[in-house]
Amino acid sequence: MRKNNIDKNPLHQAERYWRKLGPGLITGAADDDPSGIATYSQAGARHGFQFLWLAGFTFPLMAFIQEMCARIGLVTGHGLAANIRRHYPRWVLFTTTALLFTANAINIGADLGAMAKATELILPEINFNFLLIFFALISLFLEILIKYERYSQFLKFLTISLLAYAASAIMTNLNWGEVVARAFIPSLTFSKEQIILICGVLGTTISPYLFFWQTSQEVEEEHLEHHLRSHSWHQNISDDEVHRVRIDIWSGMFFSNLVMFFIIAASAGTLFAAGITNINTASDAALALKPLAGDFAFILFAVGIIGSGLLAIPVLAGAASYAISESFGWKYGLFRKLKEARAFYGVIIAAMIIGLAMNFIGLDPMKALLYSAVANGIIAPIVLVLIVRMSSDKEIMKEKTNHPAVSSFGWLTVLIMAVASVATIFSLIFW
Repeated sequence: MRKNNIDKNPLHQAERYWRKLGPGLITGAADDDPSGIATYSQAGARHGFQFLWLAGFTFPLMAFIQEMCARIGLVTGHGLAANIRRHYPRWVLFTTTALLFTANAINIGADLGAMAKATELILPEINFNFLLIFFALISLFLEILIKYERYSQFLKFLTISLLAYAASAIMTNLNWGEVVARAFIPSLTFSKEQIILICGVLGTTISPYLFFWQTSQEVEEEHLEHHLRSHSWHQNISDDEVHRVRIDIWSGMFFSNLVMFFIIAASAGTLFAAGITNINTASDAALALKPLAGDFAFILFAVGIIGSGLLAIPVLAGAASYAISESFGWKYGLFRKLKEARAFYGVIIAAMIIGLAMNFIGLDPMKALLYSAVANGIIAPIVLVLIVRMSSDKEIMKEKTNHPAVSSFGWLTVLIMAVASVATIFSLIFW
């Protein structure tokens, strides 16, 4: 009787639910990096509540894709690049890997700059260049020198920082009737600006680095759970384990899109309403909020930028390293010590150095993000095709292949991302 009472206790149920969350939650939260925050802020500042519907629209698409990635990792015991290496031509592997590393390094640079700028807004006496180096070093220290089981828990708790955006939206006295209506009623005018912005939101939400990170993180979790020291896989994945992963991923993607929803809503309810539409970075949005929503909302928004960067930068660097290490057959994995996987950690360091250097050579962050968007636009549809094909292949996935309905959502996502990618590149070059 007592056990049944404990099981029905809301706090106990919440604790059990929290324990089920892991790579999916971290991946979803990492999707809301400072670059993503800038994109969502632009959407709200320039077009009001018009694009709130994108949060609900992209949610099932990204959730199904990330679930496919997770199952590939669980069943095969290898990351996405390692599976591409096994089943597809080398030129496909090396092209996608090179583009991924390039896009991720650019994103790291933009995110480091955004974190430093956000900190500078709160603490203007601290030097910007010092902050850049500090955030780069702290990210490397945590990812390389902290044991994976502790580091993964740190990332998990860091996701809570993104709740700052929900708080900042609630504090802005929004017209919730209009917010709810716009959340369910799609609205679009086919202008160059809106096409690029929608493609930017899609590219930020359904990002290639998340595919590689999710797949490899499921492998990392299995190594942590079963104390494996090699990548040999001799276990059958139970339906209960797949169910646990599904809960984790759908929860993580829902959280990710909820944060997107609140950022667009907060920007629309304050910046757009006040006629402030020139928002190029996340720190621009935070600074513009200050006179409109008060110091506390401004601080919450800025703190969210810092927290999201600390979460996203290691994911960006780690995803690039997983892809390159798996492509060349190097030892990889955050469960390994530095001396066991020098090349793997070397790629992480190289990506961080390139991102850091971008801020010292004066590369405009918005141009950098455009280059990153083009690289992601090329790579995303290609990798998505491979993900859907592999997760539907019985030789690869055994009895854990996609349900036909899941495959349909996968191919729909491929189509949407292909159209968005072509539209983005066409708009940037020819329009």
